Amino acid sequence: MSFTFLALALGLALFLGMLASIEVGRILGRRQNENRAESSNAGVGVVEGSVFGLLGLMLAFTFSGAARRFDERRHLVVEEVNAIGTAWKRIDVLPPDAQPEIREGFRRYVDATIAAYRKLPDLTAEEFARADQAADDVWAKAAAAGRPENGAAPRMLLILPPMNEMFDISQARRLATRIHPPAIIYVMLALVALAGALLAGHGMAGYRRRSWLHMIAFSLTIAASAYLILDLEYPTLGLIRVERFDRALLELRATMK
Repeated sequence: MSFTFLALALGLALFLGMLASIEVGRILGRRQNENRAESSNAGVGVVEGSVFGLLGLMLAFTFSGAARRFDERRHLVVEEVNAIGTAWKRIDVLPPDAQPEIREGFRRYVDATIAAYRKLPDLTAEEFARADQAADDVWAKAAAAGRPENGAAPRMLLILPPMNEMFDISQARRLATRIHPPAIIYVMLALVALAGALLAGHGMAGYRRRSWLHMIAFSLTIAASAYLILDLEYPTLGLIRVERFDRALLELRATMK
């Protein structure tokens, strides 16, 4: 089952659940209105305001967190491309006889990295092991070329830092796919949304006819917001995909002649 289908199914379930909650709240409200005095409504507005305020706060909290993590993942892509590009150019400072082998190692590393990123968020895929092996090989070759007997030791200060940075950023990108809020946050968001729908339906009990426009608009807005939050939170799986920014990495690979 794809993540997009699952997220849409959850959004639809929340939408239908909210519609049902509005209807239940409306039925309960109409029954209570038949048997209670006008003064029994005292304090109801405070409760409703508190629940809707909490719903708005949780939506804002989860959305801002998902958007921030999405931006961080995009920035990691840019930083990795810059680090690889810098390290590739600085291969020129190494001894000429060592450059062809190291450049070939860079090409294998970038190819393996691109293939591995296509498997995210599955960090156990074989492509990641190949990318790690390619990283070890290119590091070993670069370190060997910089030995004192090769006369390139001082120049290694130019190429090793960007190489180390590109490996570090690659690990950071992998770990970033695992950084998400606890699932209980989303469960609580759904429960508060259902509670808000129940109270909204209770507030509509004074009208004989259902206001389908308000019921659908309220439920659809909250459900669509929840879906967008999930899509932002898991950008390697849904409709919003951070991997589109990997085109820069593909373009960089195309320049490695």
